[in-house]
Amino acid sequence: MCELLAMSANVPTDIVFSFTGLAERGGVTGPHIDGWGITFYEGKGNRTFKDARPSSESHVAKLIKSYPIKSEVVVSHIRQANRGGVSLENTHPFTRELWGQYWTYAHNGQLSDYQDKFISTRFNAVGDTDSEMAFCWIMDKVVEQFGNKAPDDMLQVYRFIATLADEIRALGVFNMILSDGEHLMSYCSNNLCYITRCAPFGKAKLIDTDVVIDFNKETTPNDVVTVIATRPLTKNEQWNVLAAGEWKLFKKGELLIG
Repeated sequence: MCELLAMSANVPTDIVFSFTGLAERGGVTGPHIDGWGITFYEGKGNRTFKDARPSSESHVAKLIKSYPIKSEVVVSHIRQANRGGVSLENTHPFTRELWGQYWTYAHNGQLSDYQDKFISTRFNAVGDTDSEMAFCWIMDKVVEQFGNKAPDDMLQVYRFIATLADEIRALGVFNMILSDGEHLMSYCSNNLCYITRCAPFGKAKLIDTDVVIDFNKETTPNDVVTVIATRPLTKNEQWNVLAAGEWKLFKKGELLIG
């Protein structure tokens, strides 16, 4: 299956360290060789980098590992294809506009018997993955439930999306990351974990490659950064493992729901 990576922070933060570990799983320490992608939010805009090549070999991935793009919300994915061919249009993350905001989504898992369920009208898949079809269905259902204007309480939107995720999980494995650029939602089917780093900061060592960082030198005492991943990326930190059907919602690095 694929692997997910995401970040929510209260100040613009780069994800070079975590992405360096994830990228190794795309062909070196893991079998996820069928493409990768990453989306960085900057204000109301975002920038997305994708490549259908393995992340461990991609020149674009090398750019991301060496160029510290700072963002408060990041969503990333490395792919091991099981539905849909190896191509750029099937590479996560996927993005759609709703309520004047870019929504970004990535999925790890495999679904079955979904064709009759994922019928969408406003949002349509460009590629042919079960993942993108599920995303379009979720977005359609959100519009159906809340209309064409964002409600004042966005937490009720994410609670509703969690019920949709429960429905999708009945069709197979559905680990999901979803963001509107402010909130970051993680939904677990079988493999998802997170860590929140805040003062006092210490050193962290990657599992997949020999890289160590001293966060105390890279942060201020007020920084709060949450990183979500399919599997822990570091060997000397305590990650929180989500249970099947459990979901979390973060904003500016802080846990809002979960």
